[in-house]
Amino acid sequence: MPLVAPFETSFGREVDRECVIVSIQAEGLVGWGECVASGNPGYNYETTGTAIHILKDFVAPLILGQDIKDAADFQRRVAGIRGHHLAKAGVEMALWDLFGKRDHKSLREMFGGKKDKVEVGVSVGLQESPEVLVRAVTDYVQQGYARVKIKIKPGRDVGDATAVRKAFPNLRLQVDANSAYSLETSQTLRPLDPLDLLLIEQPLFEDDIWDHRKLQEQFHTAICLDESIVSPRHARYAIEMKACRVINIKAGRVGGLSQALEIHDLCRAQNVPVWCGGMLETGIGRASNLALASLPGFVLPGDISASDRYYRRDITHEKFSLNSDSTIDVPRGAGLGVTIDENALKSFSLARLELKPA
Repeated sequence: MPLVAPFETSFGREVDRECVIVSIQAEGLVGWGECVASGNPGYNYETTGTAIHILKDFVAPLILGQDIKDAADFQRRVAGIRGHHLAKAGVEMALWDLFGKRDHKSLREMFGGKKDKVEVGVSVGLQESPEVLVRAVTDYVQQGYARVKIKIKPGRDVGDATAVRKAFPNLRLQVDANSAYSLETSQTLRPLDPLDLLLIEQPLFEDDIWDHRKLQEQFHTAICLDESIVSPRHARYAIEMKACRVINIKAGRVGGLSQALEIHDLCRAQNVPVWCGGMLETGIGRASNLALASLPGFVLPGDISASDRYYRRDITHEKFSLNSDSTIDVPRGAGLGVTIDENALKSFSLARLELKPA
C-alpha cells in the first residue's frame, strides 16, 4: 500500500507498506486481523516473509478445526513457538474480531474500555532539514494534532527538536530514537532535557533495559520504552528496575491484544503511564489500536493518526478522522467495528494463501 508521503526513521525509509492481513472463518463469521510486520527487519527481526512461514507452518496447524475458547486459550496453544509476536498478534486480533461478532460486542466493550474517543498524535519521520521538519509539523498542527512526535537519530536530534520547540513553545512534543544510540553516544542528547518534552522514546538498544535505567537516572525527561517491552514480563522488569517512566504498548510487539491488556493492567497498578504506539496500520489495525487506547490507563496520546495521514485508499470502508480536539472516535460496531473493502484489498494484494483443516 503506497504511503501518502515517505516515512523515515533511524532504521530506514519507507515509501509503501507491506503487511499480512489475516482472516479466519468460523461459524459463518469472518474475523480480520493485521500482522504489522513489514518487508524488512528494521524494527525487529520479523518480516512479512517470516510471518507467513510461521503462520502457515506453525500457528495454523494449532488452530485449524479446533475450538478456540478465548484469547488465553490461543496463547496457550502457541506458547511453544518462541518469539514471532507480530505473527501471533495478527491471528489473535482476528480471533477477537470473531468473538466480538459472535457475542455482538465491540472490542472496547470486551476490553472494558471507558472512552468513546481517544487522544491521538502524529508521528513525523526524519526530514531533509530542521526547516523542512518545522514546516511539516506546522502542517500537522494546523490539521488539529495537539501532540507531535519527531523521529531522531545521531546528528539529527537536538537541532531538530530545538527548532520545533522554538516554533511551537507550548506543543506537546516527544522524540523517538528507535534504538539509534548507545549509552555513550546518548550523552549528546543531554540538551534535550530543557526542552520540556513529554518523553524520549527508546534511545538505546532494542533489547536493553539495564542501560536505560542508567540513562533515566541522568535525565529529568521521562524515558519511554518501546522495542524493549516484548511481554508483560519485560514490562515488569522495566518498572522494577526504574528503567523508564512511561511505556509504549503495541499489541503486535508483545504478541497480541491479550498481552497488551496485561501490560496495561500492570502499569496502571504501578501508576506508570502508557500510550498506544503505531505501526503504519491499515484500518484493521487502527480500529484495534483505538479500542485498546480506550482503556483508562492510556493517559498519553497515541500514534493512531487519521487514516488519510498514511493512505489515500485504505482496505476498510470506514475511515478514521481527526476530531477538532485532537481525538479519534472509537469504533462501536461488533468486533473491530470495520468492514473490508474487498476491491481495495484485492488491488493491493501481492499473494493469497488459504489454509483449511486437514
